[in-house]
Amino acid sequence: MSSFKIFDVAGTGMSAQSVRLNTTASNLANADSVSGDPTKVYKAKHPLFEAIRSGIGAKAATTGVSVKGIVEAQGAPTARYEPGNPLADTKGFVYAPNVNTVEEMVDMISASRSYQNNVEVMNTAKDMMLATLRLGQ
Repeated sequence: MSSFKIFDVAGTGMSAQSVRLNTTASNLANADSVSGDPTKVYKAKHPLFEAIRSGIGAKAATTGVSVKGIVEAQGAPTARYEPGNPLADTKGFVYAPNVNTVEEMVDMISASRSYQNNVEVMNTAKDMMLATLRLGQ
């Protein structure tokens, strides 16, 4: 494997973690939104990752990660009795998304750390290549 593939692998990792950070931020931003209709309430979104493989059979190697898609959580919304809320339905209920803010914060920290690790991989690979070039001096 070429040394330059390191940048491709780390770059795809950074791109995937960026999508993960964006979906987590969207979930946190909508965690307190409510609706009078349980079918129209915000649903948490999560990215689905897939390994990028090159080669065939036993010689196949993972060369990065891609975002296969964004899936919505299937959990039921939380019903709260708030008859004074202007968005309440005829029975006085409003529906909030089933977003766990603690889980989302942990996911955000994890994605941030993974992004930082990919940056460190790129910096270390760059430093090693520069050191190799300086060997001939």
